[in-house]
Amino acid sequence: MHSPVLFIPTRAAGLTRLHTFVPRAGAEYMQNRNADLGPDARTNVSLLAPYLRHRLITEREVVSAVLARHSFSEAEKFVQEVLWRTYWKGWLEMRPAIWDRYLAERDTVRAGFRGATALARAENGTTGIEGFDDWARELVETGYLHNHARMWFASIWIFTLRLPWTLGADFFLRHLLDGDPASNTLSWRWVAGLQTVGKTYLATADNIARYTGGRFAPNGLAATAAPLTEAPIPAAMPLPAPIALGPDARALLLVTPEDFHPETVFAPDRRFAGAIVLADRGSGEEPVRAFVAAAAQDCATRMEAHFGCPARVIAAIDAETLAAAARDCHVATIATAYTPVGNIADSLRAAAPTLRSAGIDLVQVHRPWDARFWPNAKKGFFAFKEHIPRVLGERF
Repeated sequence: MHSPVLFIPTRAAGLTRLHTFVPRAGAEYMQNRNADLGPDARTNVSLLAPYLRHRLITEREVVSAVLARHSFSEAEKFVQEVLWRTYWKGWLEMRPAIWDRYLAERDTVRAGFRGATALARAENGTTGIEGFDDWARELVETGYLHNHARMWFASIWIFTLRLPWTLGADFFLRHLLDGDPASNTLSWRWVAGLQTVGKTYLATADNIARYTGGRFAPNGLAATAAPLTEAPIPAAMPLPAPIALGPDARALLLVTPEDFHPETVFAPDRRFAGAIVLADRGSGEEPVRAFVAAAAQDCATRMEAHFGCPARVIAAIDAETLAAAARDCHVATIATAYTPVGNIADSLRAAAPTLRSAGIDLVQVHRPWDARFWPNAKKGFFAFKEHIPRVLGERF
């Protein structure tokens, strides 16, 4: 049994973890970030991912705190690590068909898959592959894996065990506290040779032994990694135009696990007639469900204090529940932080016709961070990162 990494699902805990990590975000992080020395030795990484994924703390807060202590050149690797999530989200936002393709393939594969025993062994950590089994159990028990271990795990899943990549991506999305549709789906696609077409990631015993401090040196790993193939990646679509909520518009605030910090999405003096906070991100098992539910309650408490309105937590997105909540507040507008491509966006899209029929507008307001960075995600990360210093230097 692994000792669980402690992720307290509150904004205060995320800020405390940020302040603890900031001194190590420069050269120390750059030199040591790739090492996975086990669940009890995580001081070389930030452990901020679950907080950033749900925006209990924001990317801007994290980067600003780090750059207040370190120069950009000293902290560039960490800043880039934060921006990878932003990049993936922007890339997928312009190619939503890739998310739909993943869902369709996952469901088709799951319905006709005849390797249930092999799949169960992989998910339960009983394949007999050193390291891989440990990571499977660590993921299920703690909701966390070191980024390097995620790459090794995905490579072994696809090329050694020859299991469908979509089922591996689904396994991660259900168990990672920081799992999100863009980062998770596109990272698995990258390992498989689908994202950067023809370029795969091959896990090797030597690399695993080196970066785990000799803890693991698995035998029998695939010696080659032939890229998977699929239909061509669609061209980038225009991003949705930003929408503003009128300064005098009366609205009900909807907060989702995509952004648990609406205090910095809407104007400081904004007041809402009420707030509802979603406690489910559309996919997840323990400890994901418990983390999101507690984070939602933390958010609801903050909403009441910040916006001066009653707030309640709801278990799922239901059009009738949203419409009734708006009517109870005597408003015809529901405002929320923009929901990027993924499960929650799919649920809101499904609810939209019912809301429109009830005369209720759903207004999704873009966070300035996304509005500035996402347009630069048209190509690969190398091109994207060239824009990072410029955008960080802008006032927004």
